[in-house]
Amino acid sequence: MLEQGRVTVIGCDEVGRGAIAGPVAVGVAAVTIAVGRMPSGLADSKLLSPAKREALVPRLEAWATTAVGMASADLVDEQGIVTALGVAGARGIDQLVAAGIALDGAVVVLDGSFDWLSRALRDPVDVLVRVKADRDCASVAAASVVAKVRRDALMVAAHEEAPHYAWASNKGYGSTEHYDGIRAAGPHALHRRSWLHRFDPVVEVEPLFELDEDVPSGGDAVPSAHDAVPSVDDGVRPLVGADPERS
Repeated sequence: MLEQGRVTVIGCDEVGRGAIAGPVAVGVAAVTIAVGRMPSGLADSKLLSPAKREALVPRLEAWATTAVGMASADLVDEQGIVTALGVAGARGIDQLVAAGIALDGAVVVLDGSFDWLSRALRDPVDVLVRVKADRDCASVAAASVVAKVRRDALMVAAHEEAPHYAWASNKGYGSTEHYDGIRAAGPHALHRRSWLHRFDPVVEVEPLFELDEDVPSGGDAVPSAHDAVPSVDDGVRPLVGADPERS
């Protein structure tokens, strides 16, 4: 894509969409024509161990301009997961702009099969939706890694305050230990309450972290799905030999 005249390629991927607790996070990673060789070992975050993801982050931040936008469980409950994804993605793009990334001539490569991002953006940007982009495009893989590391750190910190939900291990996803904790202690303020219809009312607690819930003015996001495979473009740096170790 860079060879086709694009000034900037912005990889974009979400983390936490299917979780029942915690925010949804959207990572973005911007590379330009001057980008050097991608960091060795880079792969979709789901194919890397936690230690390898964390070790990659400093090198990714040196290779690309990265950011992570988030939307809280409350926003997921109030406006739905699709709108929350768009809000989180728009926040990530806004952070890139604040860091000096120009959107003129840029293209966003969005992992998945449906565009939930465009309508949430403050300014129009070309968005290319690609199935399995997190495995085929280095900028998208970088976005997935930084988002996964950032969100996981939040959920580990939350575990220290509410250990009965086992968030340090499940990161807010619906494991057996997580559901056992909800049955024993009731839902927490970090839970997506609209996804827990069979449980008692939420436990009132002090929030462990705050997210600004001002919604970007780009409008409502469109329903999205998540899956499948594009041809690999130049400039987006194809991933080769991804580490098969899973988290």
